[in-house]
Amino acid sequence: MTPQDEAAAPGRTRVLTLSTIGFTLLFAVWLMFGILGKPISKEFDLSEVQLSWIIAAAVLNGALWRLPAGMITDRIGGRKVMTYLLASSAIPAFLVSKADSYVMLLVLAFFVGFAGNSFSSGIAWNSAWQPREHQGFALGVFGAGNVGASVTKFIGPPIIAGTAGATYAFGIEGGWRLVPVVYAVLLVVMAALTWFIAPSHDRMPGRGQPLREQLAPLRHLRVWRFSLYYVAVFGAYVALAAWLPTYYMDNFDVSLQTAAYLTALYIFPASLLRPVGGSLSDHFGARRVMYWTFGSMLVLTGILMMPNGHLVIDNADGTQSEHLPYTIGLVPFTLLVFLLGCAMGIGKAAVFKHIPEYFPDNVGSVGGLVGMLGALGGFFLPPLFAYTKAWSGFPSSTFFVLFLLTVVCAVWMHATVVHMLHKESPDLARHIESPHPERAEPASVTTDA
Repeated sequence: MTPQDEAAAPGRTRVLTLSTIGFTLLFAVWLMFGILGKPISKEFDLSEVQLSWIIAAAVLNGALWRLPAGMITDRIGGRKVMTYLLASSAIPAFLVSKADSYVMLLVLAFFVGFAGNSFSSGIAWNSAWQPREHQGFALGVFGAGNVGASVTKFIGPPIIAGTAGATYAFGIEGGWRLVPVVYAVLLVVMAALTWFIAPSHDRMPGRGQPLREQLAPLRHLRVWRFSLYYVAVFGAYVALAAWLPTYYMDNFDVSLQTAAYLTALYIFPASLLRPVGGSLSDHFGARRVMYWTFGSMLVLTGILMMPNGHLVIDNADGTQSEHLPYTIGLVPFTLLVFLLGCAMGIGKAAVFKHIPEYFPDNVGSVGGLVGMLGALGGFFLPPLFAYTKAWSGFPSSTFFVLFLLTVVCAVWMHATVVHMLHKESPDLARHIESPHPERAEPASVTTDA
């Protein structure tokens, strides 16, 4: 099928619209503990480390099934998979409202995390329906559903404050327990809309494809490199989206609602700029955009990781003197985090622009693995933030962790580009995109380029 035929295919707009709305809702459910965490901690008397494991448990299950979700979508179509994800996530979301212990919350947070696997399903579904020359933009629009992380930031605090102490039909309690009930209802409604409105004759590029053939691209080192990039731009985004409300409250003494709104200023650009990142990748090339992304992230996290304080010098006469005082206020901190969100939003689209270019017939499996490992970064990072803070005593150690992660990604990417230029030809010295990416690496080759 030619790109012109693909562009004219009826139903592709419905697929993009329904998948994006569904993904936005599922993403909101997946990360709802970022806002619910504070009132939950107060009710159950949880430590910061215990709360970090609730957040991490949800992120973990939102990563584990991304690879099979993408592969299954290629085989049976996104309409079935997305409907199932929406309907099945409603059950644990509702049960969160009935939790009565830390262990029960931990278990239910894990099952709620199943909602996070919708990303790889939606990527595969849209890749099958969208014309290749516009895939960067279309996948960016779908990926903008990450903005769902801010939904709870806006609706959570008013619901919690306005319904605390109330009891509704069927024994449903108000306060933080009402939020997951609202989400459960919305998930069921969205599942019905997806099933009845999406094209019934779905596209299934992996239908009948042997499992070994679907998994074959995962042998390439390139896929694992893309996955590490995605840890830095998506795993870190997930971790910060859940971590920032507490960070704001603990370090700037603001209310839950203020912390939620300030966190949304980070989430919005990190989500809504994905279509921009996709368009930039379509125009300039994904690798060039990744250079911009990692360069910006290194500068921003390098500033944010600096702890408040000053140097104390013991002078020869026995006195002490203070030098180079440094502190970062709420406004500059929020601005820097906003810019960090901009870089991550553009970078997330650039990473996934690589996949349909290099692996056009295996978007489900490759996108699933990249999404899975990227999301696993969101599982490991919150506990790492908590433990590094406990070890160092500096809250800003959160950004030191992100700085080191970005350094590793940037160095590996640049080393790969240098290797590619040496391997190709001296006349490519000013280029950082391998020519003809769809032919640059046959299925039997496993080198990293």
